[in-house]
Amino acid sequence: MSKILLIEDDETMRDGMSQVLKRAKHDVKIASNGIDGIEIFKKEKFDLVITDYKMEGINGIEVLEKIKSINEETEVLMITAYGTIDMAVEAMRKGASDYTTKPFTPAEFMLRVEKILKFGEVKKNGIRLDEENKYLRQEIEIQYNFGEIVGASEKMKSVFERLQKIAKTDSSVMIYGESGTGKEMVARAIHFQSNRRNKAFVRVNCGALAEGVLESELFGHEKGSFTGAVKRKLGRFELADKGTIFLDEIGEIPLSTQVKLLRILQEREFERVGGEETLTIDVRVIAATNRNLMKLVEEGKFREDLFYRLQVIPMELPPLRERIEDIPMLVEHFLQKKSLQLNKKQPHISEKAMKELISYSWPGNVRELENVIERAVVLCDDDEIGLSDLPILLGDQNKTTLSLPREDLTLDNALEDLERQLIGRALEKSKGVKTEAARILGLKTSALYYKLEKYNLL
Repeated sequence: MSKILLIEDDETMRDGMSQVLKRAKHDVKIASNGIDGIEIFKKEKFDLVITDYKMEGINGIEVLEKIKSINEETEVLMITAYGTIDMAVEAMRKGASDYTTKPFTPAEFMLRVEKILKFGEVKKNGIRLDEENKYLRQEIEIQYNFGEIVGASEKMKSVFERLQKIAKTDSSVMIYGESGTGKEMVARAIHFQSNRRNKAFVRVNCGALAEGVLESELFGHEKGSFTGAVKRKLGRFELADKGTIFLDEIGEIPLSTQVKLLRILQEREFERVGGEETLTIDVRVIAATNRNLMKLVEEGKFREDLFYRLQVIPMELPPLRERIEDIPMLVEHFLQKKSLQLNKKQPHISEKAMKELISYSWPGNVRELENVIERAVVLCDDDEIGLSDLPILLGDQNKTTLSLPREDLTLDNALEDLERQLIGRALEKSKGVKTEAARILGLKTSALYYKLEKYNLL
């Protein structure tokens, strides 16, 4: 049991995090603002301080500085929103042990907390630095190799072996795979097993941003550089300095932006949009795509020199239909994960339901399987997940006729199930190329991205 001080001005968030920490048998003290939190800290000794960044009075950075001035050895976890991630990186530079961005699940929150507490125990016990690094590396390998990245098939064993070899290098990595195969998860695993693991991991979805917005997100901008630029903004590359940047959907980057990206890879320098100062960075680049980049090069849509700069180490992730022997293990993993997140007793799955899951083609891959299991955990009324708890059409992909929805399923939910399935099939037919999937479905690409986000298929 550890002693934790929680500083959060949002009552709902504060109560929720406090309950999660207490269920894990930690001794928790709470404060609704930074000033009160510091006063509590002055009177008692804590193993960990968890503080929100954006609070009235004094913010999380000021709380961090005061905590460190009183006791430099105290671990601090900073909580921030997406829009203040640059402040979170600043917090790390000022001594925070880690940061997490809202929203987060109880399981994700506790992973952060337990990792920091274990790190603190290592420091208190006076273990040598090399042993400390070995300890943390083992923790990270357990979390990623045998936690979120699940599989024992020959294809996944090859993925794990390749991941272990490339993690300790600084070489650029290109991850290929269909939507939902876990490209971001693998990128995170590479980062957290690398020598950069204590620095930032920054993700950019290149396909979801317009050209002008993408350049500002990647490289930042100066105040007044365009309409709406009311203050300087740090770009994602700048935030990822000394760490790792993950460029998802790299095949969607326009040619004009590709030129600037090539310069960063070659010279490690850039300017913010509208700026004149040349900035230098040290960042590892991991990119991912579900498209055939060499074909794009041949079509003149992707620069050949950039292609070879990015593809120093290529890595292919197999679709779920090519590793069906992993499905039972994945199902068990997601049953545990979703039951914990939803605070429900973990059900088991019937033999018939498991056979249906194994026989399905999974156009949305592992992400689709995770969504199906989450839905089943929510809907099942007893200790067993049966066929009736699985989505419509899952068990029969060839029927063109539809039945009325079950009594416990509304028409809106049934239509959403159908829409999700059709999107999945379009992605399968287009081999994961979203622009082609949108054409098949008769949608604008932006509309497809909206639906992919809605159904958590991005």
